[in-house]
Amino acid sequence: MKLIAQIDEEKHEINIKREDNKVFAEIGDRKYELEASQPEPNVYLLKHDGKIFEVFVSPNSKSDEPFKVKVGTDDFEVQISDPKKLRGTGSSDTNTDGVAEIKTAMPGKIVRILLEENAEVKSGEGVIIVEAMKMQNEMKSPKDGIIKEIRFNEGDTVNAGDVLVIIE
Repeated sequence: MKLIAQIDEEKHEINIKREDNKVFAEIGDRKYELEASQPEPNVYLLKHDGKIFEVFVSPNSKSDEPFKVKVGTDDFEVQISDPKKLRGTGSSDTNTDGVAEIKTAMPGKIVRILLEENAEVKSGEGVIIVEAMKMQNEMKSPKDGIIKEIRFNEGDTVNAGDVLVIIE
């Protein structure tokens, strides 16, 4: 999964892949292989080269707010954005005719289904929640429409690229 992290005024391209409790991350030309766990909400333990880093992440109430992150004695504000989502946020996309698909960008688990099939949905409204890398992500409708199909149930495991919901 490719993301952009902004810390202060610097932007960093990040590529993350998760396999079981291992996380493979590329930040610029640097590559990391980490063991990751979440012993409690908003607390992550990352093991790299025999060292353990405890990371506290303050939840944000809005998706456009930065996360407050503390690693050891260092504090950061980190704004995370997904370049794929940024490409499709123009106003011309909100009332698109035809079918829209909600896909997952990385492997995870369906935590909650917020709406039912045949329900009316507005652009930007949450439809399904997927947990990936111990973080819950609310997947939102890209357009106004009707939910025609929900392909997974709560508790199901999904792979990167799976179509979760179809909206007409």
